[in-house]
Amino acid sequence: MRAMAVNRAEQRAATRRALLAEGRRRFAADGYHHVVLAEVARAAGVTKGAAYHHFDSKAGLFRAVVAEVQQELGERVATAAERHDDLWEQLRAGCRAFLAAGTDPAVRQVLLVDAPTVLGWDEWRALDEESSGRHLAEALAALTAAGIIAEQPVEPLVRLLSGAMNEAALWIARGGDPGAAEQALDRLLAGLRTPA
Repeated sequence: MRAMAVNRAEQRAATRRALLAEGRRRFAADGYHHVVLAEVARAAGVTKGAAYHHFDSKAGLFRAVVAEVQQELGERVATAAERHDDLWEQLRAGCRAFLAAGTDPAVRQVLLVDAPTVLGWDEWRALDEESSGRHLAEALAALTAAGIIAEQPVEPLVRLLSGAMNEAALWIARGGDPGAAEQALDRLLAGLRTPA
């Protein structure tokens, strides 16, 4: 009896993973408004009923995909930052990793284009703040505490930098020059440093 329960739980988890993977692929390639949940289910090899059971609606599947992509982006930013010991280089590396993510179709279409309109600004911002926004806030707080940037309230600075980087990532996603964006970012960040 217990083995059957475990097997059913594994089956449910596999169904959910398949729907998430296919949903992510389609949302990234086609955009939210061109995706049909029944087609996602069919391509994932499950019934339409199973898709509704796991996600309740296309919007529910999209919300789960956004959360997954946002979490991965936050991890990508943190991993890039953690490769450096120097706090300033951690900030630069994390910001650059965020900008580079603009070339990823899932980040571009799902997070930058569709999520703000489909989920609404407040929900999208909350998801952003839980992942990459949190890392940016931690980095700026550490730099302020170390005296590398001037003492100031961190929250407005996080919002200004986050907004600028979201716009730059979207610009890169639409064909902007990543190298030019990185140079502009370095000049912007340099303005935050306290004089040596």
